[in-house]
Amino acid sequence: MVFGNKPDLKLEGVYTALVTPFSGEGVDFDALTKLVEEQVAAGIDGLVPCGTTGECPTLSHDEHDKVIEHIVKVVAGRVPVIAGAGSNCTAEAVRLTVKAKECGVTAVLQVNPYYNKPNQQGLFEHFSAIAVAGLPIVLYNIPGRTGITMSPETVAKLYRDVPEIVAIKEATGSVDQTAEIASLCDITILSGDDSLTLPLISCGARGVISVASNIIPKVMLEITHKALKNNMNDARTILLKHFSFFKVMFSETNPQPIKYAMEKTKKIPSGALRLPLVECSGETKAKVDAMLREHKLI
Repeated sequence: MVFGNKPDLKLEGVYTALVTPFSGEGVDFDALTKLVEEQVAAGIDGLVPCGTTGECPTLSHDEHDKVIEHIVKVVAGRVPVIAGAGSNCTAEAVRLTVKAKECGVTAVLQVNPYYNKPNQQGLFEHFSAIAVAGLPIVLYNIPGRTGITMSPETVAKLYRDVPEIVAIKEATGSVDQTAEIASLCDITILSGDDSLTLPLISCGARGVISVASNIIPKVMLEITHKALKNNMNDARTILLKHFSFFKVMFSETNPQPIKYAMEKTKKIPSGALRLPLVECSGETKAKVDAMLREHKLI
C-alpha cells in the first residue's frame, strides 16, 4: 500500500469529548446545537463527538452519521471536529470513516478494537486498513474499555508507516506509556484523562480530549494553555483547585456523572442515558451536587 505525506494538521489544546443529549424521541439536536455553540463561544480548540462520552456504542448507525453531520454543519469550520468512527469490525470502522469524511470532519478518532482482543500485528493492520479512507486519524488507546493496550512500539510503527495517523488519545492512565511513545516518535499525544493533563504535557503531550470541558471549558483551556506555555505553576494551581471536579466526574462510569451534572447546570435539558448505562446512584448525585455548589456552578 502506498501512502502520501502527513496531513498538515496541528492538534493542540482542549478538545471537548461531547455528550450526546437525548430526548424521548431520540437525539436532541436542538440541545446539541446549543451545546456546540456554547463550546465554540468559550473558545474551545476542537470538538470530539461520538466517542465514549458521546455514548457511541448505543447510537444507531443512522444516528451516528446524523450527529456528526449536524455538528459539522453547526460548527461551520470554526473549530476542528474529530469524529469518533471506531469499531471492533475493521470494515465497519472504514464505513464510519468514509461517511465522516463525506460529512466534512477534520479527522477521526479510532479506538482499539474491543472484545476481539487482536495482537499488536492485528492492531497495526486494522488501523492501516482504515487509512485508505484518506482522512487524518487520531488513535485511541483506552485499555480499560477495550481490554487491550496498543504498545508504544506499535504506535511508533503506525506513525512511521501510515501518514494518515497523526495523533493518539492516551487514556491508559500511564505517564510511562506517554513518555515512551514520545521517546519513540513525534506523534501528537493528547491526554485522555482530565486529571492527568499536566503530567502528560510534561512528557510531551500537546493537549487533552476533555470530559470536564463539557461544563468548564474555560477552566480546561486555562490549565492546558498555561501548561503548553511552560507556566506549570499557575496551571497546577488551577488544576488542583478543580481536582474535586475531575474526581467526582469519574466516580461512576463516564458519561453518567457528567450528564447528570450537565442537567443540573442546565447545559442540556435531560441527562438521560441509554441502556445498559443508567443514571448515577443517589450517593454519587449528592457528591456531584456538592461539587457543583463548591465551584459555584449551581
